[in-house]
Amino acid sequence: MDAVQSVAAVKPSLAKAAPSASFRLRNGSLNAVRLRRVFDLFDRNGDGEITVDELAQALDALGLDADRASLAATVGAYVPEGAAGLRFEDFDALHRALGDAFFGSLAEDEKDEQGGEQADDEEEMREAFKVFDVDGDGFISAAELQEVLKKLGLPEASSMANVREMICNVDRDSDGRVDFSEFKCMMQGITVWGA
Repeated sequence: MDAVQSVAAVKPSLAKAAPSASFRLRNGSLNAVRLRRVFDLFDRNGDGEITVDELAQALDALGLDADRASLAATVGAYVPEGAAGLRFEDFDALHRALGDAFFGSLAEDEKDEQGGEQADDEEEMREAFKVFDVDGDGFISAAELQEVLKKLGLPEASSMANVREMICNVDRDSDGRVDFSEFKCMMQGITVWGA
């Protein structure tokens, strides 16, 4: 089974709901930075490769129960011979192939986006904010942030004091929670630093 066939085989099992447009990150340099962060989160043991098991665990933690056989077939098509898992370059190729399978080629997207990139970035940030704003009240509380960090298996989630400190670092109005404006400033600061 070649890589394109295996991507097509996974598409139905991963597409339980309509995929978010934010899957396809628009800005090339930001895409590379964000994708690297995702790769590092999935690479649980830090060996520079994501195994099918690590990928499945990460997807399960996010509530995206992918069919492991389909996942193994898709990932396997991108794992170089002799490697235990996906290196970053392989993960990038898989991401591009999935993006093309779900949304059409990136070249087509770029033609359609003349002038719409800022609106897309804003929408991506709103989608990301919704992930953290578990109760949908328009704010990210320390408890909500801790819940998401736990789902991702991040060590920062173990201490509420650490979580509150993270909130304080971006909480401009000192109300103990992060609104969308504060979240947006924080994310822009991160992406500028990482780019």
